[in-house]
Amino acid sequence: MKEVQDHFFKLAKEEGYRARSAYKLTEIDDRFRLLKPGSRVLDLGACPGSWTQVASRRVGDRGLVVGIDLKPIEKRGFGGNVIVMQGDVNELTRESLPPRMEGKLFDAVISDMGPDTSGVPMSDSARSVQLCHAMLDRLPFLLRTGGHATMKVYEGAEYPALLARTKTLFDEARGYKPKASRAESVEMFIVCRGYRGPREESPAPRDPSLPQRAPSKGWGTKSEPG
Repeated sequence: MKEVQDHFFKLAKEEGYRARSAYKLTEIDDRFRLLKPGSRVLDLGACPGSWTQVASRRVGDRGLVVGIDLKPIEKRGFGGNVIVMQGDVNELTRESLPPRMEGKLFDAVISDMGPDTSGVPMSDSARSVQLCHAMLDRLPFLLRTGGHATMKVYEGAEYPALLARTKTLFDEARGYKPKASRAESVEMFIVCRGYRGPREESPAPRDPSLPQRAPSKGWGTKSEPG
């Protein structure tokens, strides 16, 4: 994949981030304050690790960041407040979380997951939305009441319904596109504050035309550079 030598790509190299996407989370957190010192954070689609880096710095030594991806994440360079795991969001359970999380929930769940892109916008968007629903389905055993979240989605026909569902789960949920996202990109980030906690809700319906497990480049491995 051709690397676009833009401002954020160069800045990531200079500041030691693994990808330009670090600045997307930085801007989101600067504006919405999702990550606090001492927080426990789950990073879905963490490879190559730029969001994990940002979260690690923001929660500090008293916090914890668990980064998970289908692809292995390079452990070198992370501090002692980071745990990396290899796994699939569709198979994530409470029991699969690291021992340090036993009996605890996360204060924030962040997701840069993205499906393999096919070049067909409607299909790519639908698969992206399915990944987001998979995350929302698992919040009852992941996120504490009052916690925050953000997740990447490709805009399309199913985006409004996803946003509407998210608004029923959080006190505040809105779409936001950071400046670090390329202007031509269809990606949007749904930013959520104030999780209302477990509730009686059927999992989001699955589109029978899609695979049971949305193909992914590793949870959130970028479909565009950084």
